[in-house]
Amino acid sequence: MYHIHIATTHHNEFLNITHLVSNMVREKGYKDGVVTVFVPHTTAGITINENADPDVTTDMMGVLNSLVPWDSPKYRHFEGNTSAHVKASIMGNSTHIILEDGNLQLGTWQGIYFCEFDGPRQRKIWVQVTCS
Repeated sequence: MYHIHIATTHHNEFLNITHLVSNMVREKGYKDGVVTVFVPHTTAGITINENADPDVTTDMMGVLNSLVPWDSPKYRHFEGNTSAHVKASIMGNSTHIILEDGNLQLGTWQGIYFCEFDGPRQRKIWVQVTCS
């Protein structure tokens, strides 16, 4: 397993980490298999979505913020970050990408995004490659 460390700069943000995962796979010399990208945090997530138009992630964050606002009198969690936990659960904590001939098999418009919901923070991403 390999670790990628990132620093987020905003309370809520989507960071395109495709290049970090791709570079790690290439540097380690992996050719074929499955790449698992896992986020070991309860207030952050991971997703694959469009990477061509930044309005997509802006819209996604807008929808998430509408569905799960930061402040609500219904929240009971004492730390005050219930919204971040709910958004992280919605997005999920891992994704899998097929690796063929050393290349991540993502669609033309796809990118891997780290989803920050309680930043800014220092974060970790764990990457494991299962070779075929």
